[in-house]
Amino acid sequence: MTLHIEYETDIKLDLDYRPLIEKVVNAALDYVNCPYEIELNVILSDNAAIQEINKEYRNIDAPTDVLSFPFIEYAEPGDFSNVEDYDDNFHPETGELLFGDIIVSVEKVMSQAKEYGHTIERELAFLIAHSMLHLSGYDHMEDEERVIMEQKQSEILETLGITR
Repeated sequence: MTLHIEYETDIKLDLDYRPLIEKVVNAALDYVNCPYEIELNVILSDNAAIQEINKEYRNIDAPTDVLSFPFIEYAEPGDFSNVEDYDDNFHPETGELLFGDIIVSVEKVMSQAKEYGHTIERELAFLIAHSMLHLSGYDHMEDEERVIMEQKQSEILETLGITR
């Protein structure tokens, strides 16, 4: 796996975030039974930067906690059976599956951890697990999808012993 993590804010996250992100990414990949080595980009940013991206890509002029940009189109969530049908799903040099981008607001991680009464570690882990499911084709636009996704997020975090 190639995991690119960029820290693009002056706001300090009081947490050793790199091993946590890697651990959650690996747990999520195991959970969805991804049969490939992947390449993933994670950007830790702030509210101002994520608001600009949210405005540009989603026409929502407000900061959000996390944005997910999948590189793969799935026939069904978590179904990797057709990814080899498209050469551009894989890095030409490494052969890794180009999984996508995750952008996290460090400010939202800190404020939501406080708001929900849990640790910064748990909030960051939750947002990474949430995004990994999005990058695996899952969504929460409908209530039925939301329930499924919430269950999967909880199960990923439980495998790591990260609970509320």
